[in-house]
Amino acid sequence: MSETTCHRSVSLDGFVAGPEQSLENPLGKRGLELHSWHLGDARTNEADRTASGWLMRPRGAYVMGRNMFGPIRGEWDQDWRGWWGAEPPYHAPVFVLTHHAHKPIEMEGGTTFFFVTDGFDAAYAQALEMAAGKGVDIAGGASTVRQALLAGVIDELTLDITPVLLGAGERLFDGIETFGFEPVEVLQSPLATHIRYRRTG
Repeated sequence: MSETTCHRSVSLDGFVAGPEQSLENPLGKRGLELHSWHLGDARTNEADRTASGWLMRPRGAYVMGRNMFGPIRGEWDQDWRGWWGAEPPYHAPVFVLTHHAHKPIEMEGGTTFFFVTDGFDAAYAQALEMAAGKGVDIAGGASTVRQALLAGVIDELTLDITPVLLGAGERLFDGIETFGFEPVEVLQSPLATHIRYRRTG
């Protein structure tokens, strides 16, 4: 059965990115602190490795927001091809939400970025079709995840709750009034508590 997943690292005060995102700070100031559990910290343990496996499992297609794709705002006036180099880690179609049309960008390793200007529902429908039953992942950022939560399309949500207070940035659950998930697995390390939730009902 095809499922829709989402996996996000989040601070104790609810942020998935720090303030002032930029080319120099893709995740905002101090945003990288949320990801030490899978970026080679010496304290990484088996729980972190298991959660990294959840994060990196192949999916049939992905949906992400333009802010996650890159730092360019407004019209596409630069030849930007994403943060990930010539071979992004997706190896599948990625549908990028944007207000500004852009031709698809084909990358090495099977990733093609498609740019969708008519909203989350349209991007998600295209992702479902292209995934061909292999599952869709809501890759982020915060706004795109919120739209997916409001649309009720996420079947499995994984949060890596890190012992970090950012104080500002991009909150994951702003405007979300009901959660609608229950925990089915919890793993812990000194760097994060990994909670896998399933949608109820």
